[in-house]
Amino acid sequence: MTKGLLLVLSLAMLLLSGCLTRKNALPSDRVVGSKSHRKAAKETIITDASSAPKGVRKADRGLLAGYAEVLGVRANELDNPTLYAYIDDWMGVPHRSGGTDHRGLDCSAFVGLVMRDVYGKSVPRVSKEMAEQVKRKYERQLQEGDLVFFSFGRGSIDHVGIYLHNNKFVHVSTSKGVIISDLHDTWYYRYFTRAGTVR
Repeated sequence: MTKGLLLVLSLAMLLLSGCLTRKNALPSDRVVGSKSHRKAAKETIITDASSAPKGVRKADRGLLAGYAEVLGVRANELDNPTLYAYIDDWMGVPHRSGGTDHRGLDCSAFVGLVMRDVYGKSVPRVSKEMAEQVKRKYERQLQEGDLVFFSFGRGSIDHVGIYLHNNKFVHVSTSKGVIISDLHDTWYYRYFTRAGTVR
């Protein structure tokens, strides 16, 4: 194999590894995001969404007001304050394939934790299997807490995030960790495959 082909294959494996692993299934008897595992509070909400203001300081206006500003909505439109407190606890935690704690986690682990700890629902460990078990929705029907799925390689679903508002979703980026992104930004929209509600 040529060095170029090896590099491309290695990069593809890195991108795909985040959600394809079955190793380190979610712990069933404890809440990973509990206060005993909290990291030091961060000052800003991390986003790469082109339509969101950058460097929003949540301490200046309060947690929900800060997230509302990033999402482009009023704070009273955020239906589930527990969801945003939970996201905030994980904000910026790095990507780690197979990880399930604050040292690092992958996209499907993050979604599994949110579904379990915020919504009291169980989902499969792998994004592809999650996609098979949701009640499918059209993009225009998406609501806070729905799942959005992506296919970055060979047509198979290999990434998942949680829809918030205004085309924004939270997920675990391989390069930036837990972050809020915009579904309509070119990079994500090109690979957006499916969406739905956890049954």
